[in-house]
Amino acid sequence: MNIIVTGGSGFIGSHLVDALIREGHTVSVLDVRPPHRSDAKHFAVDLLDFDALCTALKGAECVYHLAAVSNVNEAFANPLLAERVNSGGTINLLEASRRNDIKRFIYASTVWVYDNCKGEQPFTEEQQLASPKHLYTATKVAGEMLVRSYTELYGTNHTILRYGIPYGPRGRRGTVVTTFLENAMKGIPLRIYGDGSNYRYFLYVTDLVSGNVLALDKKASNQTYNIEGSEKITVLRIVETIQRLLGREVAVERYPPREGEFVPPLISAEKATRELGWKQFVSFDEGMRICLDEQRALVGVVESIRSRKVT
Repeated sequence: MNIIVTGGSGFIGSHLVDALIREGHTVSVLDVRPPHRSDAKHFAVDLLDFDALCTALKGAECVYHLAAVSNVNEAFANPLLAERVNSGGTINLLEASRRNDIKRFIYASTVWVYDNCKGEQPFTEEQQLASPKHLYTATKVAGEMLVRSYTELYGTNHTILRYGIPYGPRGRRGTVVTTFLENAMKGIPLRIYGDGSNYRYFLYVTDLVSGNVLALDKKASNQTYNIEGSEKITVLRIVETIQRLLGREVAVERYPPREGEFVPPLISAEKATRELGWKQFVSFDEGMRICLDEQRALVGVVESIRSRKVT
């Protein structure tokens, strides 16, 4: 299949490109940044350039739409940009897809859409969504509504995937797992706010990507799926895992709890398991071991470059 991946140069997108190519698909990356591999065609196209999108999508059969202002802090700091890219970019891509008769539009949403919901947990895809607390979440809900509207009005086929919080190689800097690993390797103390019991349902990136690949199945047409982790991973668990993998104590600095700390709801991925056969394969300990190996390799490269400069 000829597939376009928007945001294919990013963290999740680059792993998705890897997986799709392994599956034998012809993959093109639509991203303002170059892709991480040379065997993927590259369209350096901005989501707000509608004419360029129409040209790039010619001949494609499926679009994975991952490109977005995904950093919540960046969205908070620049709400106009977040709305233009996340909402405006999505409708541009939907219309370009319609004009090119794309067979499937797979939209990357987020489990954050449940962050203001009330009722019995775990939340499923049938949960009625509440007004979002955060601007970023609002733009993703708007994207979901646009995707469904195109199906209602124009008969396009879509799949909405609500992503959990991924970690893994190539992870975005500034996230807790990436930051803790980098600082631990550099001997910088790890910051813990409060008692360290705050948690997330982390999901190793290749497990998240496998849900994306399974979503190509016809049975996923016009469906929504949660692709979410199942285990609570506390900040203390992250620290303890890093110390165990390193085989030594890691310095920790304690700070007062941050005001308004987000408590994630429990979200069910049972529908994806039942209908698509999706499940988690990588345990948190194994995923962290892989991340640490990558971090060690990066440190080795940097040290090698520095030594060559010195000599």
